[in-house]
Amino acid sequence: MSEQKQPPTKVPDGVTRYLTTRQMAPNEKGFVGYETVWAPFQKEAEYKTPKKP
Repeated sequence: MSEQKQPPTKVPDGVTRYLTTRQMAPNEKGFVGYETVWAPFQKEAEYKTPKKP
């Protein structure tokens, strides 16, 4: 009847078109968090000043 804590299981990365979630390492209290990485929705074009009339 040992009361050993099992290490948290590794969850695979969740990947969608614009979002990726990754499991972070447990902290000193044993809390396991998740990191969220967003991909850009649109590209930014360089601004060009219009010609003067």
